[in-house]
Amino acid sequence: MNFALILFVLLVITFVAWLLERFWLRPQRLRDADAALGEFDRTTAPGLLLAQGATAVELERVALREKYVSQPVLVEYTAGLFPVIFVVFFLRSFLYEPFKIPSGSMIPTLRIGDLILVNKFVYGVRLPIVNQKVIEFGEPQRGDVVVFRFPRDPSVDYIKRVVGLPGDTVSYLNKHLSINGVEVALAAAGEFYDSDRLSYSAQYSETLGTVEHKILTELEKPSFIAPIDRFRFMENCRYSTGGVVCTVPPGHYFMMGDNRENSFDSRFWGFVPEQNLVGRAFFVWMNFGDLSRIGRFR
Repeated sequence: MNFALILFVLLVITFVAWLLERFWLRPQRLRDADAALGEFDRTTAPGLLLAQGATAVELERVALREKYVSQPVLVEYTAGLFPVIFVVFFLRSFLYEPFKIPSGSMIPTLRIGDLILVNKFVYGVRLPIVNQKVIEFGEPQRGDVVVFRFPRDPSVDYIKRVVGLPGDTVSYLNKHLSINGVEVALAAAGEFYDSDRLSYSAQYSETLGTVEHKILTELEKPSFIAPIDRFRFMENCRYSTGGVVCTVPPGHYFMMGDNRENSFDSRFWGFVPEQNLVGRAFFVWMNFGDLSRIGRFR
């Protein structure tokens, strides 16, 4: 389900309820309360004042006013929630959005179960729901970890690392990555322990742009990559038994996961259009299975 759309619908419903409450329902209740208090002062108050005193009269007036002025339950749970839903909608749509990592394609940078924050405005301001950019500023940089709408199914969010920028030629042959003819150097960085598989994997350090990060790859295994189907601008790619070479078209990006042998990414399904970008991931705010995961990452 599209949570952004659900949140927008709730925002509209609660806003309409808030308007009705603010400009019609509450003023009507206040008028009814004033009429009821006037009737009370004319008919009941004199006798009550003689029998029980001024305090009893005042308490009765307060209770009577509260009876008329208090919000009905339906109004309380619609109009009353509008400010809260508005704040959540604004923060989530324009500033920061939370996501949960469902797979291991970004290991070792991100682990399954990591709850992350995504900066929504770093690549420009977009309208919610339609994802249309209305204010231009900032562009993805090589090495950024980006959440985007999967080109083959925009209802699904993916997270990968930006490897190729518009105009770049990205080569991934025999497990070696090159960008514009320059091979990206790998430095051995020990072993990564996979607590789910109870096994160790070779870990390497890689630098894309100004971002140094770690990746997992099995250099000794055969390299074979094949597209799952035809995709837009597929003519920009050349597949072979050793891998793939692609030239990134304008307005698109080439994405790869840090877990190179276990990532379904641009090598298989093509390029990510700029309009599919959601934002840059930058912070793990919770992992209920491992609290040490909390913190910034690159």
